[in-house]
Amino acid sequence: MTGDDEVLRALEGSIDRPSAARVYDYFLGGTNHYAIDREFAEMVLAKLPKFGDSARTCRQFLGRAVRYCALAGIRQFVDIGSGLPTQGNVHEVADAARPEEDTRVVYIDNEPIALAHSKVLLADTADPHRHRAIAGDLLQAPDLWQRVLETGVIDEREPVGLVINAVLHFIGDDQEPGKALEFYRDRLAPGSMLVLSHVTMQNPVDSAEREGMEEVAAYYERTTNPGRGRTSEEFARFFGDWVLEEPGLVYAPAWHPDAGTISSGHPERTRILAGVARKPRPST
Repeated sequence: MTGDDEVLRALEGSIDRPSAARVYDYFLGGTNHYAIDREFAEMVLAKLPKFGDSARTCRQFLGRAVRYCALAGIRQFVDIGSGLPTQGNVHEVADAARPEEDTRVVYIDNEPIALAHSKVLLADTADPHRHRAIAGDLLQAPDLWQRVLETGVIDEREPVGLVINAVLHFIGDDQEPGKALEFYRDRLAPGSMLVLSHVTMQNPVDSAEREGMEEVAAYYERTTNPGRGRTSEEFARFFGDWVLEEPGLVYAPAWHPDAGTISSGHPERTRILAGVARKPRPST
């Protein structure tokens, strides 16, 4: 089967409702979306004009965080909920940070079109010995982790950079995302790093923004990925007892900003919380 055939098959049954992954792609200026996604995105922007900046903030944070991890010695990454973007992917950022090109990456998504697209992308841009894309559900943690190991790309005896970027806000508390995160934290080797970002609805600037947030949340209930915001305290629990790297848990533009970081002057306006934590090594 060709890459195009795979994409076409994955589309079956996936384009009758907006897709969060494709809407995200639209906000990032990509081309992997459809009219239903564009219409949805424009409805969101009518209520929260800065929402597109929030999506771009997530992507920029991903790049800075992966680079940080790679420079800190992380040579293997697992990206859960990798989505559709075609630029600044984990393997590209990691290889740029480590010219030795000794990094390994497994991409995971449970949305058929995102997975199919990832496979086509990797066929064109990646090293099949170091980079793979597989289907999986973050919440089915034991099964997913076994599938990751079966790729032969990841050695769980060595530190791993686990990336879950702009995903957890699409998982309700009733689905117990904290339990899944606890499983991954337990399995990862000491020295591993956890990269997380999350939408928050805390501290709106005024009643109009609060109303807009509530309406956008209702909009997302109509998509393939209903979502919810969390407070900084709720988000912090996903890191468990791992040690947050400086500057801690902050709004994403405040996490090691560079010259290209948008909203760095008012990071709270993006409504994106972010952090990177490291698993402590056993005391001797």
